[in-house]
Amino acid sequence: MVNSNEIYPVQLNLDDVDDALKLSIEAGWNQIDKDWQLFISKGKAIGFRNSSGQLVASAATLPYQNNFGFISMVLVTKNWRRQGLATQLVNNCIELLKSQQLIPVLDATIEGAKVYRHQGFLPLFDLNRWQLIPELSKPDTNSADLSTPEFDIEKLQKLDAGAVGASRSHILDDFCSRSGTRIEVLDDESGFGLMRSGRNAAQIGPVIAPTQSAAISLLERLMSHTSGPIYIDVPTMADQVGQWLKNRGFTIQRGFIRMAQGRAKPFGNPAHLLASAGPEFG
Repeated sequence: MVNSNEIYPVQLNLDDVDDALKLSIEAGWNQIDKDWQLFISKGKAIGFRNSSGQLVASAATLPYQNNFGFISMVLVTKNWRRQGLATQLVNNCIELLKSQQLIPVLDATIEGAKVYRHQGFLPLFDLNRWQLIPELSKPDTNSADLSTPEFDIEKLQKLDAGAVGASRSHILDDFCSRSGTRIEVLDDESGFGLMRSGRNAAQIGPVIAPTQSAAISLLERLMSHTSGPIYIDVPTMADQVGQWLKNRGFTIQRGFIRMAQGRAKPFGNPAHLLASAGPEFG
Protein backbone atom coordinates (compact mmCIF):
# COMPACT_ATOMS: atom_id res chain seq x y z
CA MET A 1 0.00 0.00 0.00
CA VAL A 2 1.05 3.57 -0.65
CA ASN A 3 2.04 5.72 2.31
CA SER A 4 -0.34 8.68 2.34
CA ASN A 5 2.60 10.92 3.24
CA GLU A 6 4.20 10.10 -0.11
CA ILE A 7 1.33 11.22 -2.36
CA TYR A 8 -1.68 13.49 -2.20
CA PRO A 9 -4.82 13.76 -4.37
CA VAL A 10 -5.34 16.73 -6.69
CA GLN A 11 -7.97 18.08 -9.05
CA LEU A 12 -6.29 19.20 -12.25
CA ASN A 13 -6.77 22.63 -13.76
CA LEU A 14 -5.52 24.18 -16.98
CA ASP A 15 -2.15 24.94 -15.37
CA ASP A 16 -1.63 21.17 -15.09
CA VAL A 17 -1.97 20.37 -18.80
CA ASP A 18 1.77 20.01 -19.39
CA ASP A 19 2.16 17.62 -16.46
CA ALA A 20 -0.83 15.56 -17.57
CA LEU A 21 0.51 15.43 -21.12
CA LYS A 22 3.76 13.93 -19.80
CA LEU A 23 1.77 10.97 -18.46
CA SER A 24 0.04 10.27 -21.78
CA ILE A 25 3.29 10.73 -23.70
CA GLU A 26 5.04 8.25 -21.39
CA ALA A 27 2.27 5.74 -22.14
CA GLY A 28 2.67 6.32 -25.90
CA TRP A 29 -0.90 7.58 -26.25
CA ASN A 30 -2.11 9.88 -29.03
CA GLN A 31 -3.53 12.80 -27.03
CA ILE A 32 -2.38 16.38 -27.53
CA ASP A 33 -2.61 19.35 -25.19
CA LYS A 34 -6.04 20.33 -26.52
CA ASP A 35 -7.42 16.95 -25.44
CA TRP A 36 -6.30 17.50 -21.87
CA GLN A 37 -7.71 21.03 -21.97
CA LEU A 38 -11.03 19.50 -23.01
CA PHE A 39 -11.04 16.96 -20.17
CA ILE A 40 -10.29 19.68 -17.64
CA SER A 41 -12.62 22.40 -18.96
CA LYS A 42 -15.63 20.25 -19.89
CA GLY A 43 -15.24 17.44 -17.38
CA LYS A 44 -13.19 16.76 -14.30
CA ALA A 45 -9.62 15.50 -14.21
CA ILE A 46 -8.07 14.20 -11.01
CA GLY A 47 -4.82 12.59 -9.99
CA PHE A 48 -2.07 12.11 -7.44
CA ARG A 49 1.13 14.08 -6.97
CA ASN A 50 4.11 12.78 -5.04
CA SER A 51 5.98 14.62 -2.31
CA SER A 52 8.12 16.31 -4.96
CA GLY A 53 5.06 17.66 -6.71
CA GLN A 54 5.28 15.31 -9.71
CA LEU A 55 1.95 14.22 -11.19
CA VAL A 56 2.18 10.42 -10.97
CA ALA A 57 -1.38 9.36 -11.84
CA SER A 58 -4.49 10.71 -13.52
CA ALA A 59 -8.08 9.97 -14.52
CA ALA A 60 -10.85 12.02 -16.08
CA THR A 61 -14.62 12.08 -16.45
CA LEU A 62 -16.61 13.65 -19.27
CA PRO A 63 -20.36 13.96 -18.67
CA TYR A 64 -22.59 13.32 -21.69
CA GLN A 65 -26.12 14.65 -21.49
CA ASN A 66 -29.06 12.49 -20.40
CA ASN A 67 -27.55 9.03 -20.06
CA PHE A 68 -23.93 8.44 -19.21
CA GLY A 69 -20.47 9.85 -18.63
CA PHE A 70 -17.15 8.63 -19.94
CA ILE A 71 -14.18 7.66 -17.78
CA SER A 72 -10.79 7.96 -19.44
CA MET A 73 -7.14 8.96 -19.15
CA VAL A 74 -6.47 6.45 -16.37
CA LEU A 75 -2.69 6.70 -16.28
CA VAL A 76 0.00 5.89 -13.73
CA THR A 77 3.68 6.62 -14.24
CA LYS A 78 5.92 3.55 -14.32
CA ASN A 79 7.42 3.81 -10.83
CA TRP A 80 3.99 4.07 -9.16
CA ARG A 81 2.13 1.26 -10.88
CA ARG A 82 0.58 -1.75 -9.09
CA GLN A 83 -0.03 0.24 -5.92
CA GLY A 84 -3.76 0.73 -6.29
CA LEU A 85 -3.69 4.30 -7.59
CA ALA A 86 -5.63 3.57 -10.78
CA THR A 87 -8.33 1.70 -8.86
CA GLN A 88 -8.71 4.58 -6.41
CA LEU A 89 -9.02 7.11 -9.21
CA VAL A 90 -11.55 5.03 -11.16
CA ASN A 91 -13.63 4.58 -8.00
CA ASN A 92 -13.61 8.36 -7.52
CA CYS A 93 -14.71 8.85 -11.13
CA ILE A 94 -17.53 6.34 -10.67
CA GLU A 95 -18.76 8.15 -7.57
CA LEU A 96 -18.65 11.50 -9.35
CA LEU A 97 -20.67 10.31 -12.35
CA LYS A 98 -23.20 8.54 -10.15
CA SER A 99 -23.66 11.75 -8.17
CA GLN A 100 -24.66 13.33 -11.49
CA GLN A 101 -27.14 10.47 -12.16
CA LEU A 102 -24.97 9.27 -15.05
CA ILE A 103 -23.97 5.68 -15.81
CA PRO A 104 -20.16 5.26 -15.90
CA VAL A 105 -18.90 4.07 -19.29
CA LEU A 106 -15.37 3.41 -20.52
CA ASP A 107 -13.34 1.75 -23.25
CA ALA A 108 -11.10 -0.85 -21.61
CA THR A 109 -8.11 -2.69 -22.97
CA ILE A 110 -8.47 -6.47 -22.95
CA GLU A 111 -6.37 -6.71 -19.77
CA GLY A 112 -8.05 -3.72 -18.16
CA ALA A 113 -11.49 -5.23 -18.71
CA LYS A 114 -10.65 -7.97 -16.22
CA VAL A 115 -10.14 -5.35 -13.52
CA TYR A 116 -13.19 -3.29 -14.45
CA ARG A 117 -15.42 -6.37 -14.21
CA HIS A 118 -14.62 -6.45 -10.50
CA GLN A 119 -15.91 -2.87 -10.30
CA GLY A 120 -19.24 -3.86 -11.81
CA PHE A 121 -18.61 -3.02 -15.47
CA LEU A 122 -20.25 -5.17 -18.13
CA PRO A 123 -19.25 -5.47 -21.82
CA LEU A 124 -21.32 -3.63 -24.44
CA PHE A 125 -19.34 -4.30 -27.63
CA ASP A 126 -15.79 -4.76 -28.89
CA LEU A 127 -13.65 -2.40 -30.95
CA ASN A 128 -10.32 -2.66 -32.73
CA ARG A 129 -7.81 0.13 -33.14
CA TRP A 130 -6.61 -0.01 -36.73
CA GLN A 131 -3.43 1.82 -37.65
CA LEU A 132 -1.71 2.78 -40.85
CA ILE A 133 1.96 3.67 -40.42
CA PRO A 134 3.50 4.59 -43.79
CA GLU A 135 7.21 3.86 -44.00
CA LEU A 136 9.56 6.74 -43.24
CA SER A 137 6.63 9.03 -42.51
CA LYS A 138 6.02 11.46 -39.72
CA PRO A 139 2.62 12.55 -38.44
CA ASP A 140 1.16 14.71 -41.19
CA THR A 141 -2.07 15.75 -39.56
CA ASN A 142 -1.87 19.51 -39.89
CA SER A 143 -2.42 19.57 -43.65
CA ALA A 144 -6.12 18.86 -43.19
CA ASP A 145 -8.51 21.73 -42.60
CA LEU A 146 -12.19 21.95 -41.78
CA SER A 147 -14.22 21.15 -44.89
CA THR A 148 -14.98 24.20 -46.99
CA PRO A 149 -18.54 23.06 -47.89
CA GLU A 150 -21.12 24.38 -45.47
CA PHE A 151 -22.64 21.91 -43.00
CA ASP A 152 -25.16 22.13 -40.21
CA ILE A 153 -23.24 21.40 -36.99
CA GLU A 154 -26.49 20.88 -35.06
CA LYS A 155 -27.56 18.20 -37.54
CA LEU A 156 -24.21 16.44 -37.13
CA GLN A 157 -24.57 16.61 -33.37
CA LYS A 158 -28.00 14.95 -33.59
CA LEU A 159 -26.62 12.19 -35.82
CA ASP A 160 -23.82 11.62 -33.33
CA ALA A 161 -26.19 11.57 -30.36
CA GLY A 162 -28.43 9.04 -32.07
CA ALA A 163 -25.55 6.66 -32.72
CA VAL A 164 -23.72 7.15 -29.42
CA GLY A 165 -26.83 7.32 -27.24
CA ALA A 166 -26.14 10.66 -25.58
CA SER A 167 -25.61 14.25 -26.62
CA ARG A 168 -21.98 15.39 -26.56
CA SER A 169 -22.18 18.61 -28.54
CA HIS A 170 -19.48 20.15 -26.34
CA ILE A 171 -17.03 17.52 -27.58
CA LEU A 172 -17.84 17.95 -31.26
CA ASP A 173 -17.76 21.75 -30.93
CA ASP A 174 -14.26 21.48 -29.50
CA PHE A 175 -13.05 19.12 -32.24
CA CYS A 176 -14.48 21.36 -34.97
CA SER A 177 -12.78 24.45 -33.55
CA ARG A 178 -9.30 22.93 -33.78
CA SER A 179 -6.82 23.75 -36.50
CA GLY A 180 -6.13 20.58 -38.46
CA THR A 181 -9.63 19.10 -38.15
CA ARG A 182 -11.36 17.85 -41.30
CA ILE A 183 -15.05 16.99 -41.61
CA GLU A 184 -16.70 15.15 -44.49
CA VAL A 185 -20.49 14.92 -44.78
CA LEU A 186 -22.52 12.51 -46.94
CA ASP A 187 -24.36 14.21 -49.79
CA ASP A 188 -27.74 13.46 -48.23
CA GLU A 189 -26.47 14.58 -44.80
CA SER A 190 -27.26 11.19 -43.28
CA GLY A 191 -23.75 10.76 -41.90
CA PHE A 192 -20.37 12.37 -41.38
CA GLY A 193 -16.76 11.61 -40.58
CA LEU A 194 -14.22 13.65 -38.64
CA MET A 195 -10.42 13.56 -38.57
CA ARG A 196 -8.31 15.52 -36.09
CA SER A 197 -4.65 15.90 -35.23
CA GLY A 198 -2.97 13.60 -32.71
CA ARG A 199 0.50 13.36 -31.24
CA ASN A 200 1.43 10.13 -33.04
CA ALA A 201 -1.12 9.97 -35.84
CA ALA A 202 -4.22 11.55 -37.29
CA GLN A 203 -7.27 10.26 -35.40
CA ILE A 204 -10.32 9.46 -37.51
CA GLY A 205 -13.59 9.46 -35.62
CA PRO A 206 -16.34 9.70 -34.97
CA VAL A 207 -17.69 8.29 -38.22
CA ILE A 208 -21.48 8.14 -38.16
CA ALA A 209 -23.22 6.60 -41.16
CA PRO A 210 -26.38 4.64 -42.02
CA THR A 211 -24.41 1.84 -43.72
CA GLN A 212 -20.88 0.49 -43.76
CA SER A 213 -20.52 1.34 -47.45
CA ALA A 214 -21.42 4.94 -46.67
CA ALA A 215 -18.81 4.95 -43.90
CA ILE A 216 -16.19 3.66 -46.33
CA SER A 217 -17.03 6.51 -48.69
CA LEU A 218 -16.40 8.97 -45.87
CA LEU A 219 -13.12 7.26 -44.99
CA GLU A 220 -11.92 7.52 -48.58
CA ARG A 221 -12.54 11.25 -48.54
CA LEU A 222 -10.90 11.80 -45.15
CA MET A 223 -7.80 9.75 -45.99
CA SER A 224 -7.23 11.74 -49.15
CA HIS A 225 -6.28 14.67 -46.92
CA THR A 226 -3.35 13.11 -45.06
CA SER A 227 -0.34 11.02 -46.04
CA GLY A 228 0.86 10.38 -42.51
CA PRO A 229 0.01 7.79 -39.85
CA ILE A 230 -3.68 7.20 -39.08
CA TYR A 231 -5.52 5.66 -36.14
CA ILE A 232 -9.17 4.64 -36.30
CA ASP A 233 -11.21 2.72 -33.70
CA VAL A 234 -13.86 0.53 -35.33
CA PRO A 235 -16.46 -1.71 -33.66
CA THR A 236 -15.76 -5.33 -34.60
CA MET A 237 -19.37 -5.66 -35.78
CA ALA A 238 -18.44 -3.31 -38.65
CA ASP A 239 -16.72 -6.17 -40.44
CA GLN A 240 -16.92 -4.60 -43.92
CA VAL A 241 -15.14 -1.49 -42.68
CA GLY A 242 -12.50 -3.66 -41.00
CA GLN A 243 -11.91 -5.65 -44.18
CA TRP A 244 -11.65 -2.45 -46.22
CA LEU A 245 -9.06 -1.08 -43.80
CA LYS A 246 -7.11 -4.34 -43.98
CA ASN A 247 -7.12 -4.15 -47.76
CA ARG A 248 -5.76 -0.61 -47.51
CA GLY A 249 -2.78 -1.80 -45.46
CA PHE A 250 -4.09 -1.08 -41.96
CA THR A 251 -3.23 -3.45 -39.13
CA ILE A 252 -4.83 -3.95 -35.72
CA GLN A 253 -2.83 -2.29 -32.97
CA ARG A 254 -4.98 -3.42 -30.05
CA GLY A 255 -8.53 -4.24 -29.02
CA PHE A 256 -10.90 -2.42 -26.70
CA ILE A 257 -14.12 -3.36 -24.95
CA ARG A 258 -16.76 -0.72 -24.33
CA MET A 259 -18.16 -1.30 -20.87
CA ALA A 260 -20.83 0.24 -18.67
CA GLN A 261 -21.26 -0.19 -14.95
CA GLY A 262 -24.28 -2.37 -14.27
CA ARG A 263 -25.53 -2.34 -17.86
CA ALA A 264 -25.00 -4.81 -20.71
CA LYS A 265 -27.23 -3.16 -23.34
CA PRO A 266 -25.45 -0.66 -25.66
CA PHE A 267 -26.65 2.91 -25.77
CA GLY A 268 -27.94 4.54 -28.94
CA ASN A 269 -27.55 2.73 -32.26
CA PRO A 270 -24.09 1.11 -32.45
CA ALA A 271 -24.78 -0.02 -36.02
CA HIS A 272 -24.43 3.64 -37.07
CA LEU A 273 -21.24 4.20 -35.02
CA LEU A 274 -18.73 3.03 -37.61
CA ALA A 275 -15.75 4.59 -35.84
CA SER A 276 -15.57 5.97 -32.34
CA ALA A 277 -13.99 9.27 -31.34
CA GLY A 278 -11.25 7.26 -29.61
CA PRO A 279 -11.14 5.27 -26.37
CA GLU A 280 -10.86 8.49 -24.38
CA PHE A 281 -14.08 9.97 -25.82
CA GLY A 282 -16.15 6.97 -26.89
